[in-house]
Amino acid sequence: MTALSDVDDLDTRSVLTARGPSASSEARRARRKDRGIDPVPWWLIVIGTLVALYFILPTLIVIPLSFSAASAFQFPPTEFSLRWYENFFTDPKWLSSLGNSLLVAILAAAIATLVGTAAAVGLNRLTGRLAGFLRTLLMISMVTPAIVVAVAVYVSFLQWHLTGSLLGYVLAHAALGVPFVLVSVTTALGGFDPKLLRASASLGASPLRSFTTVTMPLISRGVLTGAIFAFVTSFDEVVIALFLRSPTFQTLPVQMYNSVTFELDPTISASSSLVVVAVTVIFLVPMLIGSRTKNR
Repeated sequence: MTALSDVDDLDTRSVLTARGPSASSEARRARRKDRGIDPVPWWLIVIGTLVALYFILPTLIVIPLSFSAASAFQFPPTEFSLRWYENFFTDPKWLSSLGNSLLVAILAAAIATLVGTAAAVGLNRLTGRLAGFLRTLLMISMVTPAIVVAVAVYVSFLQWHLTGSLLGYVLAHAALGVPFVLVSVTTALGGFDPKLLRASASLGASPLRSFTTVTMPLISRGVLTGAIFAFVTSFDEVVIALFLRSPTFQTLPVQMYNSVTFELDPTISASSSLVVVAVTVIFLVPMLIGSRTKNR
């Protein structure tokens, strides 16, 4: 067999040599295509690098500012200090707004995850125009301008006496997080085999037990991803929070907005740096855990 393969290789090389360099280049491209190698053009690498720098540049300015010892915004910093981080963790207004944001984000993410997962599982079993209409209706807040949603929420909550309350914040932010959970869980359900549910039912499992023991473990990564997006969306939301704020209850993004519009408080650089680091960790940790689990 080895001898025959060597003879075939020699015949192929002789034919390619006889046909000239064009045949050789075509053969190399064919082998490269078979191996799945698709080289990235240099101009695409340059564009991707410029776009990445454009998004990272504000962070590269804000984080050094948070370590400045000056009493005003100064870049690059001439002296370094932790005074603004100390002020953030000792000032009651910053700590209370941080606690409010965490509380609202956790509750809103929990509600959005429950509603979005249930909607995704239910719509996955529907077909036709009705399923498409309901899915579009649930995802309309994702493409609607934030100011439009904020005005609608403010007018409605004003009649229901929910402005400035924890329940109002949680319901509004949960509505924003449902589309992210719906998209993530729907994607996870795309690779789900319905035959597994029929097999589970044939073994005597109830629909609830089939969902908790069969469906949920297989779509858990999509549910977790949607929950993370819902949490980050709620934690970072500022437009609706500005409409719903009250003197006794406001979130961290509203406090950051006030520190820029009503006063020049450099503490915002420390809070912004903490938010960037926290959101980055929230996104990276599940990815690292998932990659390790997949490798194992």
